[in-house]
Amino acid sequence: MSPRRHDIDALRALAFALVILYHVAMFYVADWHWHLKSPHAAEWLQAPMRALNLWRMDLVFLISGLAFRLVARGQTAAGLIRQRSLRLLLPLAFGMAVVVPYQAYAQGVANGLIAPGFGAFLLRYHPGSRWPAGAFDGWEVGITWNHLWYLAYLWVYTVVLALLLPLAESAIGQRLGQAFTRLRGARLVVVPVLPLALYSVLLWPHFPPTHDLVQDAWLHAVYFTVFVYGYWIGWDGGLWAELVRQRWRTLGLALGLLVMYLGLLGLAQQHGVRAARLPLRVLADAYLWAALLAILGWAHHRLNRPWPWLRWANASVYPWYVLHQTVIIGLVVACSPWHLGPVMEPVLLVVGTVALCWGITAVVQRVGWLRPLFGLAPTMRA
Repeated sequence: MSPRRHDIDALRALAFALVILYHVAMFYVADWHWHLKSPHAAEWLQAPMRALNLWRMDLVFLISGLAFRLVARGQTAAGLIRQRSLRLLLPLAFGMAVVVPYQAYAQGVANGLIAPGFGAFLLRYHPGSRWPAGAFDGWEVGITWNHLWYLAYLWVYTVVLALLLPLAESAIGQRLGQAFTRLRGARLVVVPVLPLALYSVLLWPHFPPTHDLVQDAWLHAVYFTVFVYGYWIGWDGGLWAELVRQRWRTLGLALGLLVMYLGLLGLAQQHGVRAARLPLRVLADAYLWAALLAILGWAHHRLNRPWPWLRWANASVYPWYVLHQTVIIGLVVACSPWHLGPVMEPVLLVVGTVALCWGITAVVQRVGWLRPLFGLAPTMRA
């Protein structure tokens, strides 16, 4: 058995904490679509948000692949699919039925296409009514999963990789995995980017991100690939040592690629050069992978220790993920009449989101029947 990897646990918690900050910022970034938008929207937020957006979910899926490697140990495909289905699909169904509807309601009211009255909205929403065009994200289907799309995508990737485990554990599969974990130096930086760049050339122009599961071929290719990368990386000591050894180089490379990407993007937008879109997309792939290498290397170097907060974070991250976006939108609606301004308002949103997620999660953790609905084991571990 491998020792507990505290850096992976810490990265998972920090990655989801970053999702909360990102979604608060989405309320304020100018010209980017989100469910509600602030009158204090700022263009300067676009650059830091792009810097995060190009790798944040890829990091989450890579960590999910690492976790899959651990939970798959010694299990049959059927047992693994059954276990992960309960862990992923039950919170997804509960979240879509109970947590997410307020987001759709608030967006529809803000757009002037749904009448105020949350109770009346729910009576129409749950049966799957028809809505005015553009009422909320997902109006075409009648219901939405909004930020919970990650659970559906992760379940699909889990099922696919579970069914492929016999192939992955075969001689050919093990040789392929070993070829990945033996990458060193420049090969570790370049080789894993090649599939991502190929997806950008072949799929990205035809399949823009939708998060609807069905018409998302480009994102599926990228996310499943980094999910498999995480599975291959696993607990290979040689590769992790290389990640630590290269941490300064990959950090410098990631920062350099980011500066180049943002600079060229600004020039392309200023001069309306549409032909630059595909080269910029491939450059973003290179930045994405360099950023992931740097994050993994620095996390293993600095975070692989039993932090006092880690046990609490591991037990709280799933409920916080399910709750956070609805909490943010609820706070946005509640705070809007106060006109707090572009400083106090975001501070209050972050503090309020943390406080409410903390408080609700504390209740969920103590109520046995609620725990599985938020992705937790039915009973608390001693």
